[in-house]
Order: sequence, then C-alpha cells, then structure tokens
Amino acid sequence: MPDLLARDGTRLAYRVTGQGRPVVCLPGGPMLEPGYLGDLGGLSGTRRLVLPDYRGTGRSQTPDDIASCRCDRLVDDVEALRQHLGLDRMVLLAHSGGADLATLYAARYPERIDSLVMVTPSTMAVGIAAAAEVRREVVRRRRDEPWFEQVSAAFEAIAAGRAVATDWEAVVPFTYGRWDAAARAHREDMDRRRNPRAAAAFAAEGAFDQEATRAALATVDRPVLVLAGELDLAAPPPLLADYAALFPNATFFTQPGAGHYPWVDDPDRFADAVTAFLGHSADLGRPDL
Repeated sequence: MPDLLARDGTRLAYRVTGQGRPVVCLPGGPMLEPGYLGDLGGLSGTRRLVLPDYRGTGRSQTPDDIASCRCDRLVDDVEALRQHLGLDRMVLLAHSGGADLATLYAARYPERIDSLVMVTPSTMAVGIAAAAEVRREVVRRRRDEPWFEQVSAAFEAIAAGRAVATDWEAVVPFTYGRWDAAARAHREDMDRRRNPRAAAAFAAEGAFDQEATRAALATVDRPVLVLAGELDLAAPPPLLADYAALFPNATFFTQPGAGHYPWVDDPDRFADAVTAFLGHSADLGRPDL
C-alpha cells in the first residue's frame, strides 16, 4: 500500500484498485477507512479507484493533534494526494460525510476539479437540512416490511428529540434498500472501520463556513453528479435535489430502491450510472441516466 507525507508530516496511506482513468474516492462516516466502499459496485472494472485512508484511520498515521482531523483541515491532505499522484485535475467521488470534504476542496481549489460524483452526500458543509416530515415520508414507504413498526417507533423518538442509543441502532435498516444478509454484513464490517476520536473532530467548531461555501460552489462550473437513494433516510432525495441546485452544472439522479449505500443495494445500477456520467463529463454533457 503506497503512502505520502501530508504538509504537517503526517504519513498518509492509500490503495489503488482497478484500471482506467483515476477516480479519487473520499469515504464517509465521517472518518471511515475506505474498505467499506469495496469496488463501488464494480466501478473498478472501468476506473482506477484511489482510496485514501484519512489521517487517524486504516494504515495512515494518527496525528498527535487530533484536531487536524477537522474537515476543513483535511482539505490540505486531499491536495497533497493530488500532487503526489501527479494529477492536474481530479475526478473526486465522495460518499456521505466525504462529500463535506469534497465540497470544501472544490470551494478552495475549483481549478483542480475535473468532475465531482457526490454519492448520497452529507449536506452539513452547506447548511441544508431535511425537515422531519421529509424523512418521515421515506419511513412510510417501508411500511410493508416486517420490521417497520419497531424501526418507525425508533425514528419517531429521534424526531422528537428523546432518542436513546438503541433508537439510533434500530433505524440502521432504513439506511439500506434491503435489510438482508449482505446489508447486515456490510454494516458489521463498516462499524469496525471508524476512529471515534477522529470522527468527533471532523465537524468540530470552525469546520464549516456554510454561507461562504455555498457562494463558492456557485462558481464551480465543472460537471457534478449528485446521486440519491430512493429510500435513503439519511439523505432523502428532496434534500439532495436542493443540494444539487447549488452547483451550476449538476446532474441529479435518484437510484430506485436504494438506500444510503447504493452500490450495495444494486451494484450494477450504481456502476452504470456513475460510468455514464463520467463518460460524458469531459465535455460537460448531461448523460441520460
């Protein structure tokens, strides 16, 4: 597994899989080691995926100053990776909380962006939040599933501000399109890949200037794909439609039947959508997904 040195001397690891034009993939969590992304539904069959371990995760060094894991400070690590790879401009694919980092990177270094793929992105960096009723509608769409009553009750406790730890755990099935054996295995694997201390630092005070970021994104004219999951409780499609509207050249796509991890729910559909977008993004096209 190759590595590089960040500007402050922290050793950062990454791995590369697949063949083709490189795509730098920023995992979510926040601060998850990227193994949970797998090969992104087979995307590595057509693209060379560069998967960095954030500082404090995986094989990367845990810094003495854990505050350096704050999202805005991680932008320097992404830029160091670009320089290390020798890329003039990058295709950035970001999942969930990784999209907050990709957003800040694009706002600071728009000239270094080739295109952006935001997969079920967090919208924290831009200050857009979904109303409880928007999330409740996603819950209602799962009413025919056998675990609906239990998970629905947990969601209502969260929405009312009286949640306990077991309620947060109970709503996990709502983050997948199907709560089957594959989804359960994916969740168990993902839980082992987080550094809680680094995750706590990610969104610490001062990480985001949401108004300034929204203004900066309005000038980023590179192609952007915002990919939502039809059944994603964490990032419902109406929320992500508003997020996509912040970018001048955005394509918005909702993957049918998918949750927060669309490459797990329907790998082929996910890989086809991303491949179609990347195949057109060089000439600023808007593919028919």
